[in-house]
Parts: sequence; structure tokens; C-alpha cells
Amino acid sequence: MKIHPTAVVASEAKLGKGVIIGPYAVIGSPVSIGEESIIGPHAVIHSFTRIGNRNQIHAHAVIGDTPQDLTFSDLETWVIIGHDNTLREGVTLHRSTDPTRPTQIGDKCYFMAYSHVAHDCTIGQGVILTNNVLLGGHVEIGSHAVLGGGAVVHQHCRVGAYAMVQGHGSVGQDVLPYSIVGGHPVRHYRLNTIGLRRAGIKGERYRTLEQAFWRLRNSLDLNPLTETPELSYLKSWLAAKSKRGLHRFAAKNSAE
Repeated sequence: MKIHPTAVVASEAKLGKGVIIGPYAVIGSPVSIGEESIIGPHAVIHSFTRIGNRNQIHAHAVIGDTPQDLTFSDLETWVIIGHDNTLREGVTLHRSTDPTRPTQIGDKCYFMAYSHVAHDCTIGQGVILTNNVLLGGHVEIGSHAVLGGGAVVHQHCRVGAYAMVQGHGSVGQDVLPYSIVGGHPVRHYRLNTIGLRRAGIKGERYRTLEQAFWRLRNSLDLNPLTETPELSYLKSWLAAKSKRGLHRFAAKNSAE
């Protein structure tokens, strides 16, 4: 463990083996930071934050501050971060408003500079938030989704797994798993072809998703399709209650 002499670390904070705390960082309590994690200079880790192993939190990040919710009272609510994440300069990540349900970040995510995760968000595995992405409260981001620079997501929206949101896109409704959305207003265009193939979703599994996307675009049900793990997830995602509805599809003659 290595703590810079200018850092301020609460005596009750729990630091794992090999943790490094940089100059002028501030660590509150109760806070736990897992093994081999690195907290950069001037970063602030507020109370009620739990951080897993091998996370890298860069300069001026602020983790676990109170929700930006005018109805929030002084409750014990949490941020829980998994393992092997990278949070770059100026990232902000807020506690939940619900004592029974923390703001939750999965493993192996990459949050680029000045991205913001609001209260009560749930982020899956391997998610990438590019610079200046802003997530409103209660947003759900599925595993391996990618949000382009400056994209914003309205509170209570869902972005499905392996989806890609165009930079500067303004997401005001749910985004289908496996798809690419963009434009002004945002529309579903097509499958996230490159992302799916990089993930090993090819062959019959990919063709099933192609058929599923076509059927959804044409308001047809998915029951005739051959069941795959991806199709099962898509069906369960669609069956879950949506608070914002689904973004429309782009016109069929739109450029892709």
C-alpha cells in the first residue's frame, strides 16, 4: 500500500493490499477500496462507496457524492463499483436515492473523461462511456454497450446490451440491444454489426438477430425465430416494463 503524504484518508476507510492513493486525494468513510486499485491525484471518494479490485480512478474524479435530486434526504445510500474498471479524469458517479438499491457499476468498464453517472443507475459489464457522456438518474446500460462522445440519456431510459449510441445523440427512450441508434431525433438504424462480430456473435446467431431486427421493424412477433442466447435476452428485455417506451426505427430508405 502506498499513500501520498498529502492525501487525506479517513482512519476507518478500508484499503486493500497494493492500493495506491495519489497526492491530495480525499478518501472518506465508510469506504472500501479493493486490492491493487489506484486513486489518482485530487480524486475524491465520498462516504458510502465500495470499490472492487484493480480499479484505476484518475485525477479529479468524484465518486459517491450525494444525488442531484431535490427530494433526497440524508440517507445511507451507496455506490458499488466492480473490478478492473477505468474511470478517467473528472468522472462523476453519484450515490443512489434508495437505501435498498445502490448505484451499481459492473466489471471492466471504461468511463472516459468528464462522463457522468447519476443516482440509481445500473451499468453492466464492459460498458464504454466516451468523453462527456451524461446519464440521468435511474438509467440502465446493458453489458458491452458503447455511448459516443457527448451522448446524453434521459432518466429512466434503458440502453440494451451491445448497443451503440452515436456521439451527441439525445436518448429519450429505450434503445434496443444489439442495435445502432443516432440522428436527431434518435432512431434505430441497424444492428451493431462490428460490435457483434468482435464479440463472437456471428453465423446463425447473427442471422437470427438480423431476422429479429427486421421483424421488430415491421411490427412482427419474434416467436417464429430459432431460439439463441441473444434472442432470449432480447425477448426478456422487451418483456420488462419500460417507463419511456422504445425509440422509433429510421425510415427504411435511410442511409445506414
